Amino acid sequence: MTDISAASIEARKRIRTDQPHTARIWNYWLGGKDNYEVDQAAGDQIRALHPGIGDYAVADRRFLGRAVRHLAEECGIRQFLDVGTGLPTADNTHEVAQRVAPESRVVYVDNDPIVLAHAEALLTSTPEGRTAYLDLDLRDVDAVLEEAARVLDLSEPVALILLGVVIFVEEDEEAYGVVRRLMDALPPGSHLVLSHTITRADMPDVDAAVAFWNEHGTPRLTQRTPAAVAAFFDGLDLLEPGVVSCNHWRPDDGGAELPAEVAMFGGVGRKS
Repeated sequence: MTDISAASIEARKRIRTDQPHTARIWNYWLGGKDNYEVDQAAGDQIRALHPGIGDYAVADRRFLGRAVRHLAEECGIRQFLDVGTGLPTADNTHEVAQRVAPESRVVYVDNDPIVLAHAEALLTSTPEGRTAYLDLDLRDVDAVLEEAARVLDLSEPVALILLGVVIFVEEDEEAYGVVRRLMDALPPGSHLVLSHTITRADMPDVDAAVAFWNEHGTPRLTQRTPAAVAAFFDGLDLLEPGVVSCNHWRPDDGGAELPAEVAMFGGVGRKS
């Protein structure tokens, strides 16, 4: 496990405040305070190109909450592996899961020094449960599984959460391969929760916003079509309503102010 106190101090030394960063811009769009003027300026420029893009952050975050709550309440999942965690905000995975089942165990994984610097906020837990943080890359599948097994029992069902993180893997073969290897290591009854920015002919402003980001920000993003996002669930039993705009996945009354559809699609699949 990562020595958070020492690692977060070291991580802060590696944070660049002269260049916008996707995690901090996401945090800005969610109304958080862990961002800088450079992130706010870039976020505003991106929003000028695509005024609805800030809604993606809200829709994606609410999708996380609904999916985790469903898995804990309806499917009896008590273990969560959240890879590509992002900056802590309200209703993190462990908070949602442990409200339903206090004994839930959650392992967060991210290799971003910005996230590591704030990781202490992810490590609160109920006395019955446990949370841990791994400073690892999504692509380092063997290390992720080996370290996660110190907290999670990988012979029992696990919810693998990959929200807005596979977009950072440019090559399709590698992206699908990473997700497949992670799911192959988990037992039947495990679930995949995944979201991804899409590209579609009727959403050209999304492409323009992503192109702006890839020119000015870090790390680079890769869009995929809705069909390509759905392909991450090949071999799994997709829960209804399938792979859809995040605000359409089992919506509750909290998303009425969001647009009819956002270009962040997500789904939940079960390994049988």
